[in-house]
Amino acid sequence: MQVMTGMVRRSVSLLLDLKRRGDARMQLMIRKKPTFLESGLQLDQPEEEKGFTLIEVVIAMVILLIALLGVFVTFTWAITFNAGNDSRSEALSLLQGEVEFLRSAKFTSGVMDSTLAGGTRAQVPLTGPSGNAYTVDVTIDDDPFSPGVQVDNNRSLKEIIVTVSLVSPTPGWQTSVPSTVRFQRVRGN
Repeated sequence: MQVMTGMVRRSVSLLLDLKRRGDARMQLMIRKKPTFLESGLQLDQPEEEKGFTLIEVVIAMVILLIALLGVFVTFTWAITFNAGNDSRSEALSLLQGEVEFLRSAKFTSGVMDSTLAGGTRAQVPLTGPSGNAYTVDVTIDDDPFSPGVQVDNNRSLKEIIVTVSLVSPTPGWQTSVPSTVRFQRVRGN
């Protein structure tokens, strides 16, 4: 019984000690913090409750603005570059169609299509699938070994130059350079 009473006393004293410690902690938490310092009217806040000043916020916004402007400039450049490549791809497609048309024309000893007649053909306007306007220039030289463009339909060798260029070459360098093909046809049997 004595042992039991001793254990109860220790447990009670331990509980009272824990209660006293808890009360002291509660008193620290409940204690009201002063809102103003004695000298002047500055807000007295603990370190973890302080926020950013207006200058810090403005500086952070300027840094973010500079970073975002760099991203927007990159996107603008990429869009311009891709649009130019799209126009150039269309020009190459139109060029290939014109070359295939000229290669399919008859050029034999007895027959020659009128499309292969020597000289410079008038510019032909074409519109690509995206709505871009192009011009096609075709020059057929009946004597490629002489300077200039000669017209002699009895020759057996023709040099054909086909150039496709964008009417309004924007945006950028990649569309302002026309696409050109130079090939030769030999009279067949």
